[in-house]
Amino acid sequence: MGRAFDYKGAAPRSQAMTDRIYLDWNATAPLRPQARSAVAAALDLSGNPSSVHAEGRAVRRVVEEARESVAALVGAEPRNVVFTSGGTEANALALAPMRGPVGQGIDRLLVSAIEHPSVLAGGRFAPAAVERVPATADGRIDLAALAVALSARAGRALVSLMLANNETGIVQPVCEAARLTHEAGGLLHVDAIQAAGRIPCNINTLGADLITVSGHKIGALKGVGALVRRDAMGPWPEPLIKGGGQERGARAGTENVTGIAAFGAAARAALAELATEAARMAGLRDRLEAGLRTASPDLTIFGAEAPRLPNTTLFALSGIKAETAVIAFDLEGIAVSSGAACSSGKVQPSHVLAAMGVPPELARAAVRLSLGPTTSRSEIDHAIQAWIRISSALLKETRGIAA
Repeated sequence: MGRAFDYKGAAPRSQAMTDRIYLDWNATAPLRPQARSAVAAALDLSGNPSSVHAEGRAVRRVVEEARESVAALVGAEPRNVVFTSGGTEANALALAPMRGPVGQGIDRLLVSAIEHPSVLAGGRFAPAAVERVPATADGRIDLAALAVALSARAGRALVSLMLANNETGIVQPVCEAARLTHEAGGLLHVDAIQAAGRIPCNINTLGADLITVSGHKIGALKGVGALVRRDAMGPWPEPLIKGGGQERGARAGTENVTGIAAFGAAARAALAELATEAARMAGLRDRLEAGLRTASPDLTIFGAEAPRLPNTTLFALSGIKAETAVIAFDLEGIAVSSGAACSSGKVQPSHVLAAMGVPPELARAAVRLSLGPTTSRSEIDHAIQAWIRISSALLKETRGIAA
């Protein structure tokens, strides 16, 4: 593996997908064996979970056992978990109008400038009622600016802050944000989609009122997520999908039993291995970054001095475009991703890096490598060697064009 090649018109190697190296776990995690087994078992059940007969009750048990496992992943009570079609829907549901007295008077939304687009969209809040709180140069929400925004006007605010950024892996000061928010009479929603299963994620310890998680980030099927509340008497959004009384009236429609079963199995596995895997991946990430820096002393690793997820590295080398590097890694048999978001075929600098004050040219060079439970030391070493070849070839090409 890892032979050199001509980047100008080179064809992908004719190797099986199983021979490739997958370093894009933040985009989606491969299906865990436990989740695969749960799906197979769920497919053999024929009942509707809302039916009262034996077949329906058997399916209902699968759903409720999964609910318990997802609740345990974030330290919540099972009755406070609502299954959705994924993280995006869960975030949208968290931003919906609130039911009950606890949610009354919420008339504006404060979001950090580094949030996922599903949160930046603002949900039910009108654009004029949404305020972006800036980030510091190290990629964390500016807590002083948050305090000012909370006290700037009358009324209660909903604050939405991710626990860990999907691009940089930088962990946010959620506990401090929760304190500021609650002192101002507001509510806090935490997007833990990228963090759950990788670092401790206890809704009570964090002080979050609502928290969102996604199945496919931890090795379940794509198309299943959950919104979780901390307190059964706490805020609860109006349902986005209305109809039947499924999910305790919070989301209508027959539950995605196979997806939920996979989610529960993946949550159990992720929680069981959390401590050991976090330490192992942190070691691999450090090895990766040391190798990248040795190969390219001018390399920038974003958020290197900030607390980060143990599995995430976002780096850039001036003079190498991210999209070109991603293709080059792919031709080397390694799946990675760009730190830039592609919209309508036009690659633009990441809004996350822009919020950190990163110059656009450097932001356009950002490449993300993210690790997972099956990532090995040999795969990391191969990725380093691939980068040596990639950076050498692309910098020579860039210098040749410049000359």
